[in-house]
Amino acid sequence: MMNDSIIREVYSVLESRRDNPIDSYTSNIMKDSDKKAEDKILEKIAEESGEVIIASKNDENLVYESVDLIFHTLLLLVYKGVEIDEVFEEFERRRK
Repeated sequence: MMNDSIIREVYSVLESRRDNPIDSYTSNIMKDSDKKAEDKILEKIAEESGEVIIASKNDENLVYESVDLIFHTLLLLVYKGVEIDEVFEEFERRRK
């Protein structure tokens, strides 16, 4: 069973791109004025959600599209200042 290290690594990179912007997709999407940046991230989540639905219905690329959705969800959480441990703690709370 895989541990949470890859998710933590991705989260850390996203936080770094937020706090120390470089010329990258993730830095650029978080750089705009607050409302515009949040709207862009939310639009990506909506788009990726649709792609997950289509992938599932067509039985193709479901893992690939799901990772895109999870990535953009993590991006939103980072943008909104949520700590990754809050996410893991919520999963643990729901498991009990």
